[in-house]
Formats: sequence, C-alpha cells, structure tokens
Amino acid sequence: MSVLKVIEVLGNSTVSFEDAVSNVVSEASKTVKNIKSVYVEDMQVTVENNAIKEYRVNTKICFGIMDE
Repeated sequence: MSVLKVIEVLGNSTVSFEDAVSNVVSEASKTVKNIKSVYVEDMQVTVENNAIKEYRVNTKICFGIMDE
C-alpha cells in the first residue's frame, strides 16, 4: 500500500512556464524525496513595459511517504 502527501509550491522563471515548473521540481527535490507527480494549478505572468518579465506557477507536488 502506498501513502501519498500533497504540498503546494510556488515557482517562477524569467524564461518560460516550463522552466518555472522545472525550478519547482529541482528545488523541492532538495528536501522532498520520492516525488511522483506535479500538478500545475495556476499560471501567471508579470509584465513590465508591455513585455513579460516573469513566469509564475502554482503547483501541487505529490510524493510518497510510505511504500510497502
């Protein structure tokens, strides 16, 4: 039987949404082990001088805490 936990993690990037999600996984994996999936709940951008300045994502990370 597996037991999973879900945490909410915010991430950002000046490159793209994909890079923002990659940053979330990279940073979360430093302290969270056994990551199973990432759900992107929301995406936003900040704009400066009519151009995208930063990509932001609100994610939910699912990871195993017990596995038999």
